[in-house]
Amino acid sequence: MTTPVLQVEDLRVHFPIRRGSTFGRTTGVVRAVDGVSLDVRRGETLGLVGESGSGKTTLGRAVLRIVEPTGGRVRIRLDGEEIDMARLDRAGLRRAWRHMQLIFQDPYASLNPRMTVREIIGESLLVHGLARGDALEARVADIAARCGLDREHLGRYPHAFSGGQRQRISIARALVMRPEFIVCDEPISALDVSIQAQILTLLKSLQQELGLTYLFIAHDLAAVAYACDRVAVMYLGQIVEIAPTGALYYAPRHPYTEALMSAIPVPDPDAELRPIALDGERPDPASPPAGCRFHTRCRYADARCRRDVPALAAVAPGHLAACHHAASLTLVGARDHAEADVPGLGAAPPLAPRPSPEPP
Repeated sequence: MTTPVLQVEDLRVHFPIRRGSTFGRTTGVVRAVDGVSLDVRRGETLGLVGESGSGKTTLGRAVLRIVEPTGGRVRIRLDGEEIDMARLDRAGLRRAWRHMQLIFQDPYASLNPRMTVREIIGESLLVHGLARGDALEARVADIAARCGLDREHLGRYPHAFSGGQRQRISIARALVMRPEFIVCDEPISALDVSIQAQILTLLKSLQQELGLTYLFIAHDLAAVAYACDRVAVMYLGQIVEIAPTGALYYAPRHPYTEALMSAIPVPDPDAELRPIALDGERPDPASPPAGCRFHTRCRYADARCRRDVPALAAVAPGHLAACHHAASLTLVGARDHAEADVPGLGAAPPLAPRPSPEPP
């Protein structure tokens, strides 16, 4: 098995709820990330999906310590050395950030409108003292060309570019220091569909060319199917399922994943979609329900689900699910919901039959 670049163990990020003002009395906490464990292997792309408010972006930022974790461990292997992120002081964290970068969701808001493209891409090289003068110019021009930008673009300002070109600038800025690990925080959600395909293709080609490892956060499940080797599903601050992409899309083992797969659109006007409508609203992360956090919206829930917290456990080789009934449920995958194959995955693999669930 490939050595993990990133190992996350029981990671928690809780935000205080204060009464009165910023400095008022703390009356509770929002459990944005609550006990997440996962690993990202060298050279792979791990997708992170879930509805808005599930904690995906907070998890990605906590891994880089842009947001300070409340508890748990984040270990990353850089230059052959395993580093415990929690033990780094400010200087150590700055050195680690040379090897870990973030691509933001909004390609315009993340770019300084008063700086040229050359200054934006080269700023981190100056800050870390990695290059100056002709060496800096050469590094900037090289990574810009790899990201599809011409040398003449380097003297312009962000407002002169389209959304797709701005995202190419953001990618070049993230890669100019030659990092090993990249958190892609919904890098295509603000772009037109045709441009999304170009950016996804660019990210995959750069990964192969530069040996990159991605944590890919997204809402677009079809894009995740194309870009990712494995996928982790988050719900209310916790991981509920992790599996290779094909297995998770075509043979989900958690009811929440089944509901997500049912909503994937396919490029076939004759395909009949049968999305699963979940009951009620997502619970408040400040006061999550007891037992399985999904039981308030799950059509398979029983008394055990309302009482006991399910562990994230193996249900097949490389496939983990946090569901008391994962071994007995026969859930429907994306292909069965749409009567068509998922873009990026192709034909569904043959699946071994599983017994039907007992009535709750």
